[in-house]
Amino acid sequence: MTRWRGFAIAIAATVCVGAFAQDAGERRSGSFYLSDETRRLQDDDFLNPGMFAVERGRELWSRVEGSGGRACASCHEPASMRGVAMRYPRHDARRGGLVNLVLKINAERTERLGVAALEYESDDMLALTAFVAHQSRGLPMQVEIDGASRPYFESGRAYYFERRGQLNLACAQCHDGLAGAKLRGDTISQGQVNGFPIYRLMWRSMASSHRMFEWCNVALRAEPHALGSPEYLALELYVAWRGRGLPVESPAVRR
Repeated sequence: MTRWRGFAIAIAATVCVGAFAQDAGERRSGSFYLSDETRRLQDDDFLNPGMFAVERGRELWSRVEGSGGRACASCHEPASMRGVAMRYPRHDARRGGLVNLVLKINAERTERLGVAALEYESDDMLALTAFVAHQSRGLPMQVEIDGASRPYFESGRAYYFERRGQLNLACAQCHDGLAGAKLRGDTISQGQVNGFPIYRLMWRSMASSHRMFEWCNVALRAEPHALGSPEYLALELYVAWRGRGLPVESPAVRR
């Protein structure tokens, strides 16, 4: 808990320094706030550590599973996935709620291949989501927020501006009001999700947006929700809309 306590004190101090506040009206990817070294690491597919997950996902896409002897590639060529990731989360009438890329892949696995769902943050799931998202690299984020998606969007927006935890802070206070400010040796970003799943250097692993949401909640000394929870799905939808037009970067590299 010492690590979280130090982070909490630092972030509280940063919020109090109003001189650092910047206008976050211009949408900027997290890559904008990276050091030159980390940005070069992300942009070089040979050096980007997230590309190992993409290649693992490519293998899993073609792996035959289940009694039916089929693979994801039996129905979907990789090229057909271009333009998919940028539209999630989205409302699924069959399931009566929001689904993101993780839940959609698991639904396809259980219903089409007849195999068990993967754990939300498992290496294989991160590899599959990285592979699918990578097919849309460079395309603009454009989630749907009207119609059946609207209540979830409003819920996610409310969550984004809601103060929580012992620090009594909201997502917006850092990622809107303080984007570009320094938090110790790091630069606060706008909290965009166009690069997920990402490879995070401090974790030395791939990570989903929901793991990042969880990490932020713990840093604020707030009770985190389960990965894949309705709260995080709604927040993911709102944040994806907030970053509309930003290009898909997965697998992005973040500090």
